[in-house]
Amino acid sequence: MLLLRFGFLPIFIFSFIFSSCAPISRRRQIAPQRSGGAVSEFSAIRKKIALLTFYNESPMGGEDLAITATEEFRREVSKSREFVFDPEAESIFGTSKEIYAGGGIKLAQLARKAKMSGVNIVVFGRVKEARVRQKSDEIGFVRKVKSLAETIVEIKVYDVLTNKELFSETVDGNISDDNLKFYNTESEENFSYRQELLRYSVKVAVRKFAPRIVKVGSRLEWMGRVAKIIGTRIYINAGRNSGINLGDILKVITEGQEIYDPESGALIGMSQGEVKGTLEIVDYFGQDGAICTLHSGGSVTEGDFVQLY
Repeated sequence: MLLLRFGFLPIFIFSFIFSSCAPISRRRQIAPQRSGGAVSEFSAIRKKIALLTFYNESPMGGEDLAITATEEFRREVSKSREFVFDPEAESIFGTSKEIYAGGGIKLAQLARKAKMSGVNIVVFGRVKEARVRQKSDEIGFVRKVKSLAETIVEIKVYDVLTNKELFSETVDGNISDDNLKFYNTESEENFSYRQELLRYSVKVAVRKFAPRIVKVGSRLEWMGRVAKIIGTRIYINAGRNSGINLGDILKVITEGQEIYDPESGALIGMSQGEVKGTLEIVDYFGQDGAICTLHSGGSVTEGDFVQLY
């Protein structure tokens, strides 16, 4: 009876160990079958965003309002799991204020440097207007206060690969607040109250952008770069944090050529680069890097583009 009861236990353990040791290469190509068609088991590679600290050009709210808008954007877009934020963004581009001051010229000049860092899109913006209006009844020691916070936020999205502006929109974050407040003439308390209203108003505005930015960014193809080649090991500037999986196959592409309109001289877009070969992901390194080996083709050089095959 004991043999009958426990005889299958060693077989079960052996089967579990054997199945857990199955090869995991090319995992991204496996798609479980469901009704209605195959559904990929693994999400797409996360595109890298260079988020530049917004700036506040209104006389109210100060730098605190700009930082609030920037961090709210980061928090909201991060929920999508579609993007990863480049921690070195401002060391490459500077701040949003510097971009606006340069009229966009500086952004175009630094686009090539951004490509080398693996950035897919650059996001910058500003708080254009911010104000608080209050109206209250003057009867008694308790006054009924109605407050309205009005902010206008502008955000722009720039595609590094094509050197083009993908998105530019301005939205408002107007909110009202009805509450009872004890009569108090202290300006410091009133200032803090107004600042909190403005912070919330800016957050409301930024939240309107998030789904639109995610939609625009999802249409772009992920693009990385070959950062270094040491012997037979090829290092790229995207890894585990970006959603790269061991066994993934990447195609190596040369940089395309800029195509200009012959009459206006305006940049139309970029041509497709040539495929030089393919790489296979074999390991990770650093915070967000991956190590590859040559899978097919050859003549891979540092700076080449890589895309998921």
